[in-house]
Amino acid sequence: QVQLVESGGGSVQSGESLRLSCAVSGYDYYSYSMAWFRQAPGKEREGVAAIGSARTVRYADSVKGRFTISRDNTKASVYLQMNSLKPEDTAMYYCAAGGVSYPSRRQSDYNYWGQGTQVTVSS
Repeated sequence: QVQLVESGGGSVQSGESLRLSCAVSGYDYYSYSMAWFRQAPGKEREGVAAIGSARTVRYADSVKGRFTISRDNTKASVYLQMNSLKPEDTAMYYCAAGGVSYPSRRQSDYNYWGQGTQVTVSS
């Protein structure tokens, strides 16, 4: 059974940082991409950052230079370091495990999803 368990969300002030973590089990983690998506109320889910099996990365324009995605293969985990947070970053953040090896930000490329962790940024 595939499980993705996120942690690290919370409420912060604008300009502060958070680090999200996602632990993966029951899945061939090493061969496939991992990604972070987010969904704000009333908005569509969007791909924030993705990391391929070769550690190549892709980011949404809105987070470039502020967010960093990384993976630790020894721990079967993926992380999202979020710096200089803005109120518009407020959303539920989801970890996703993909069926492709390249860093895709498309939802359709991901087969497994975590339960989500809430990030709230106040001004």
